Amino acid sequence: MPKMKTHKGTAKRVKVTGTGKYITKKSGMSHILTKKKTKRKRSLNKDMVLPKGAARMMVRLLPTGKVGR
Repeated sequence: MPKMKTHKGTAKRVKVTGTGKYITKKSGMSHILTKKKTKRKRSLNKDMVLPKGAARMMVRLLPTGKVGR
């Protein structure tokens, strides 16, 4: 059976904590910021822990555990 390949796009956007949780940036901070409240923009600027369903997908996309960011 051939080697599993790491999904490089995912590896650049996700990092793994010491306990094995996946952390990524929240979406919505790239443009159209004038209509968003300051409090909302501050909240969007923080990292978030991926929910369990998305974390299950990360195991498949990042089989070797190689993550950047």
